[in-house]
Amino acid sequence: MEEFRKRQISFLLQLMGVSVVLFAVHSYLLYHFAKEIIFFFPVWQIYAFHVFVTAMFYTIINYRFSSGKKNIFNLFMVLTFSKMVLAILFLLPLLLSDFENKQPDVFNFFIPYFMYLFFEVFALTRFLQKS
Repeated sequence: MEEFRKRQISFLLQLMGVSVVLFAVHSYLLYHFAKEIIFFFPVWQIYAFHVFVTAMFYTIINYRFSSGKKNIFNLFMVLTFSKMVLAILFLLPLLLSDFENKQPDVFNFFIPYFMYLFFEVFALTRFLQKS
């Protein structure tokens, strides 16, 4: 379980660092290039969702790997599908609302979504290659 703890702490620190940088860049770009656009979701809510889901899914995969189950591809695929479902559920209030311009909010959500997915795949690949 010591390996689990080391990998988990390392990943969470990296996740926080990546999140701070992405959030800062995203906020800066919105502040300078999208001042007049009113968004349904605040940027911090989008990032809170992504950080929570990414940390939770990495923890599940890390725990499963640490407990001796070395074949985690199927688990990763199920969790990735679950992440997509959770993303739709997160966006459901926007999609069902009569908010006029939904496209900027959808882009605002899915650009970080794919960046976090890339980061998660990168982190998992890196620790699987070490094993």
